[in-house]
Amino acid sequence: MKKLRAWTEKFNIPAWLYMIFIVLYDELLLHFWTQPLPGQELQFSRVVTVAACSLFFAFVFALLTTIGKSARLSRILALVFSVLYGFMTVLEFFIQDSFPNFMMISDILNSAGDVTGGFGDKVTTTVVNGFFRILIIVLPIVLYGFFGHLGKWGKAKNWITRVVLAGLLIVSFFTAMLFVRTVSPNPEVYDKNYTFDRAVRNFGLAEALTLNIFRDDSSVEFVEEIIPTEATEAPTEAPTEAPTEAPTEATEETEPPTEEPIVYGLHEFDLDYEALAEEAWDYRVANAHRYVASQAPASENEFTGMFAGKNLIIITAEAFAKQVIDPVRTPTLYRMAHEGIYFTDYYQPAWGGSTSTGEFSNLYGIVPTNGVASIKNMIYNNNDLTIGNQLRKQGYTSASFHNGEYTYYDRNLTHCMIGYDTFTAMGNGLEQGVAATWPESDQEMIEYTFPQFIDQQPFSLYYMSISGHCNYSQANNAMSRKNYYLVENEDWSETIKCYHAANIELENMMASLLQMLEDAGIADDTVIVISPDHYPYGLGSSYSWDNDHSYLSELYGQPNNSCFVRDSNALIIWSGCLEDMDLQIDEPTFSLDILPTLSNLFGVEYDSRMFVGRDVFSDQMPLVVWLDYSWKTELATYNGVTGEFIPAEGADVGEEYKEQIDAIVRNKITFSDVVLECDYYGSVMDALHKED
Repeated sequence: MKKLRAWTEKFNIPAWLYMIFIVLYDELLLHFWTQPLPGQELQFSRVVTVAACSLFFAFVFALLTTIGKSARLSRILALVFSVLYGFMTVLEFFIQDSFPNFMMISDILNSAGDVTGGFGDKVTTTVVNGFFRILIIVLPIVLYGFFGHLGKWGKAKNWITRVVLAGLLIVSFFTAMLFVRTVSPNPEVYDKNYTFDRAVRNFGLAEALTLNIFRDDSSVEFVEEIIPTEATEAPTEAPTEAPTEAPTEATEETEPPTEEPIVYGLHEFDLDYEALAEEAWDYRVANAHRYVASQAPASENEFTGMFAGKNLIIITAEAFAKQVIDPVRTPTLYRMAHEGIYFTDYYQPAWGGSTSTGEFSNLYGIVPTNGVASIKNMIYNNNDLTIGNQLRKQGYTSASFHNGEYTYYDRNLTHCMIGYDTFTAMGNGLEQGVAATWPESDQEMIEYTFPQFIDQQPFSLYYMSISGHCNYSQANNAMSRKNYYLVENEDWSETIKCYHAANIELENMMASLLQMLEDAGIADDTVIVISPDHYPYGLGSSYSWDNDHSYLSELYGQPNNSCFVRDSNALIIWSGCLEDMDLQIDEPTFSLDILPTLSNLFGVEYDSRMFVGRDVFSDQMPLVVWLDYSWKTELATYNGVTGEFIPAEGADVGEEYKEQIDAIVRNKITFSDVVLECDYYGSVMDALHKED
């Protein structure tokens, strides 16, 4: 050991040089470990941009090691900085491996207690499976700790070192900005289209953390929108001209009877938003008022109030995928999907979080811009516009349930705010009727809770399911074991069999529910809405979920190469009264459309301009929005990650159309952020109550 130590002294490694190495080492390792995403190739331009941005922070930390007067202090600072940097690198790697997306520090802190408490064994498994990654990060720290030495050229008293490092820091900053603007494949992520996940992928972890902390959200303004005109729509076949005939004399007998056109009202509040903007206490709130004023409200339509007075049951289905729906294996779900309102092009975007963000999007009709903390933010905000609160004001009996831990994601605090008088889960009452397995049974949950409400109509109930949760194996999933016999002969991998088996428990839940509704004679008077919380990310290649490769392509039957494939899913809106109506929605729809659609169908008072989504029966433009600024309309798709713009077949649209939709999408995301951060709904509802 002494000989090795003496040998290393010859290399004279200064603390500042070690820090330059460690920052670049950690950043590039994280990038190569998590890139490329499905459907992408590793891009040299992105690698060099990450390296350029990381080099700036490398010089920052290198300069910080020279602030002391002793070489010993410099070495200690270098070790502390490298441990912290290594810890964040490993933490973000495992987070990305699990969900998969990078998370802001606020999201990590909000989720840490839930994850370690509810999934402590999974955290341990993840760390064990990925331990060699930890070793790779720790190795240079250990080597420097034991063998790193400082010669006089690395001592803090050498002012020349500081001057040189300061100069290099300045040069590296401007170089990084140059690379961001000219070399990066996604320069827009740096400012106007920022998300933390995309910033890490494009500029590195340190740059993303810095942007997250120092970005001035109050300076973000709504951009001017130009609504696409009818001229941009896909061409249709020219109508053939009918043979001309000699005009005949019009008679009373030949004139068709005229019908008075139905004049529909508008879904809008009777408020002067421009006046509210002048009185607003916050710059962002004022801008949001002007934005709402600039939007055209949706018209009422023939379906407005169709469900007025009916019971409502909303179910967020854990990790559900449309591929589960099958006429043989899941006949009840198949019946509900095809004989209710049938959606052929529905999406549940991955919002950069987990179940929490999926629930939020289903219930609030806006983008969860604050990650997993979004729904917690609303504890302190006005929640009057949720369908739960709207129906509760009408005297509905209301309750919410979850067959998981009752404090997970603070649901014991959030779900009563959503519009339900009680929230019952495992740990505060549901364990009396649901066996404590992993995961718990959705069927047991509905059979224990629903009979309590059959005689309390009208009722408004909310369920967050859990049976479809990963992992997907007979050893680790009680629902996979329970229903495995139904899929054991399918020509699938074992993991996909177990995924389907776990999700068959949702079928069992619905079969029991419909049977109870029909036995009680209230199937026609009850509306059931089912939407997933997120795609089944537990099927991705992951140490966390014990998958040696991604099973998503097998489930989808095609490569999982974009958000348009990954997030394509099913929305079920069913009632017994719909089964003979043959209602089908072929336009692109997504989870943010649920709330405005239900608000219209139940005939509640709302302002359509207050939601990002739309009533699917309205005259508003169909638009699906992702948090990474991807989007889909009837005429085109735009992938915000790859920058690929693809017109629909036969659609004559180009760059001007893309810019128009880009502006609309950016404004919708900005508006969502103002709602969350500034309690925008509160300011509107206060004004509305004053008018009353």
